[in-house]
Amino acid sequence: MDRQVPRTGSEEIELYIRTYYSLLRSTTDVSVRSLEEVHANMGSSLHLAARALTPDISALIYSSLRLPECIVDVDRVVLGQSLWAFIKRGIGDIETWQEVAAKARRRRSFFDGESTLACYIGSRSDIDDMVPVLTAYQIEWNKLHRLLQGEQVRKFLESPLDSEEGLAVLATGIGIEAEEVARLRTVWEADFWKTLQAIADHEKRFRLRLLAGSLMDYRQATQTWWEQVEAAVPSVMDRPVYFVSSNGHSIVNLISGYALRHEEDLVRYLEEPECRDLLVEWEDIKAREVPSSRENFLYYVLKKFVRSEAGKQARLDRAQAEIEAGVRRVHSQTGFDVEVQVFSLRDMIPDRIDPRLQVPGYEELARSEALIVNIDYPLGMAAYVILSHIATRFGEMRGVYIMGKAAILNGVLGDVMIPSVVHDEHSQNTYLFKNSFNAGDIRDELVYGTVLDNQKAVSVRGTFLQTPQYMDVFYREGYTDIEMEAGPYLSSVYELFRPKRYPTNEIVNLYGLPFDLGILHYASDTPLTRGLNLGAGSLSYFGMDPTYATSVAILRRIFNLEIEQLRS
Repeated sequence: MDRQVPRTGSEEIELYIRTYYSLLRSTTDVSVRSLEEVHANMGSSLHLAARALTPDISALIYSSLRLPECIVDVDRVVLGQSLWAFIKRGIGDIETWQEVAAKARRRRSFFDGESTLACYIGSRSDIDDMVPVLTAYQIEWNKLHRLLQGEQVRKFLESPLDSEEGLAVLATGIGIEAEEVARLRTVWEADFWKTLQAIADHEKRFRLRLLAGSLMDYRQATQTWWEQVEAAVPSVMDRPVYFVSSNGHSIVNLISGYALRHEEDLVRYLEEPECRDLLVEWEDIKAREVPSSRENFLYYVLKKFVRSEAGKQARLDRAQAEIEAGVRRVHSQTGFDVEVQVFSLRDMIPDRIDPRLQVPGYEELARSEALIVNIDYPLGMAAYVILSHIATRFGEMRGVYIMGKAAILNGVLGDVMIPSVVHDEHSQNTYLFKNSFNAGDIRDELVYGTVLDNQKAVSVRGTFLQTPQYMDVFYREGYTDIEMEAGPYLSSVYELFRPKRYPTNEIVNLYGLPFDLGILHYASDTPLTRGLNLGAGSLSYFGMDPTYATSVAILRRIFNLEIEQLRS
């Protein structure tokens, strides 16, 4: 068979990857400065102005959001798979340090209060993510450092004017657009001036160290992580399972029904000053002046409410409601940060589940032995390691469903893509499979976007490890759905029904699986239109709409399959 696969031809990306992996083999710290040249030479789509003298504010914001706030004080970053690895190699018991988190990346991290940041990693994809983020942050920090050395600017930072006028003065003093400074002010929030003062005071010179890094180490970390789940829910080893990789909120909201039963409390919360825009949206929904889903809106408000001071009791009440509905959450207590949710179909409360899930015969699920195991989707190759391990621990695998964000090259934010071909940059395989979903399964639930089925997806190695040339080659080959997990998951799926390890650089036929398989992606970025993303708006409906449309489709599919199973 002739094989038409995307050929990126990016020697710069390959050189960058080889460089940092060779450096990280060292048993001592390596300087991130030694990576700056190959990083800039790569020409990443997320860091096009790496060589410019003026700051690339977009790259600085992107990297800032994926690092904890303490990164301002950090000089040394250590990556490891387990607590034992940190202790054995003299770093210490990092879990006694201050636990810190980034706004836009789930990664268990700990700060020693002085200058060292320790991070758990779940696969080599965490390295491919962390190294470029740190390098981009350092490059842009040092550009700003040079611009902030002027005498007048330093004097201004001693007692800054925190207003639009003050931001304009700062922008003029360092020679960048006022809008760019305002964007940084929004992202760094209350720490904006403090961070600028730190940048003015010194250059950033990160040192980086990787502890171990073998596939065995990742597998051991995964085993330790999963043992927590088996201890909390022993029945997962004996009962049939529908495996789902999605997020940590949509499926549990659809099944527990907590938000819909507490509509009055949530609407009352909308009267708070910080919810003014949301209250207007709610009034428009009730008046049918906007097409937004009432259920999706309440789920979104619940997310904000339980994080507020007024929502303390609601957090406890929601947890109790989930337990009553047969939901068990198992939070990661060691290693990488992937929450697990186990749903018992027979323990659901029928009149509490979302009305969109009340398919014909759903009451029969009270006789089901099956579980839904939902994991908060991991990063890249961690998907392969996790599914390969936990599938061996289930009583029976009845379905694998993968839902996640993706960049789209032929659509807009909020569109849903349903691939039937996935090219995996890790294995260089092109996977062909029958997707359990089609446009008709989602179209009626999607308010704002478009459903695009029969698409071709590519699983990339990292967000920074892409260039305009890279994306253009994919686009010309018909690959319009760019994401990070489907390929690694499909490598694991191959091993779940074939008697050997997944191949490399082949066309792989996954037809004839002994279980159901579905993959759904929704567009969170449009890199061909200046990198627009879901964080651009003040409300998250472009994100909530496809998230719940795809979650509803997955649960409907599971319910219908299980009802057929019970009847047969």
